[in-house]
Amino acid sequence: MSSVSEALPVRRGPLVVAGGVLGAILLSSLANALIAVLAHALGAPDDFDPLKPPAYIFLTTLGVLGGTVGWVVVRRFSRDPERLLRRLVPSVVVVSFVPDFFQFGAGEATGVVALLLMHVVVAVIAVSAYRRVMPLNSVR
Repeated sequence: MSSVSEALPVRRGPLVVAGGVLGAILLSSLANALIAVLAHALGAPDDFDPLKPPAYIFLTTLGVLGGTVGWVVVRRFSRDPERLLRRLVPSVVVVSFVPDFFQFGAGEATGVVALLLMHVVVAVIAVSAYRRVMPLNSVR
């Protein structure tokens, strides 16, 4: 295969992209449900709101959609999106941890650790989906 064809960005149709993003939301929400159940089984308070489905499904959806926008912007404007995202994604995940640390009083350590794990799981699932439906091109 020639280097010219390898340098061309791969474009997926909008339905494929939307399906991938929706799949990431659904899979992330299911994974977060499992984390919440395990956290409650390990002693997280039953009344800890962030571990209730309406809260984590809503925030998961916002996170995946926000990540989609960021992915599209980086993919479109960066000379080396792979390199930028390799630094940006972990940084955004770490910054997203900050509000969780203020939940220690209500959620105790088990609840907060579950929230932190949820952030990581959502990022892994979302990035995997983005890579499939919106592949990167490092050559411009």
